[in-house]
Amino acid sequence: MNFRVEINVMTKKEILDPQGKAVKLGLTNVGIDAIKDVRIGKHIILELEATDENEANQKAEISCKKLLANLIMEDYHYTISKI
Repeated sequence: MNFRVEINVMTKKEILDPQGKAVKLGLTNVGIDAIKDVRIGKHIILELEATDENEANQKAEISCKKLLANLIMEDYHYTISKI
């Protein structure tokens, strides 16, 4: 079976996000000043083959923990759907 895994990786709230701060400042400069905070992250889409959703989940976890997220500075979450 084929699965689609959509992964969001974000810096932890306690970690400074200079890219997010720069975007917030840019938004203020163009007149959008109602923004309270901006955080920049990564959105990753994997299409993978697995025998079932449990195996797809295991592959997604391994991908996130070993490569896609820096667990010291980032959190991740994902959704899996059959394609």
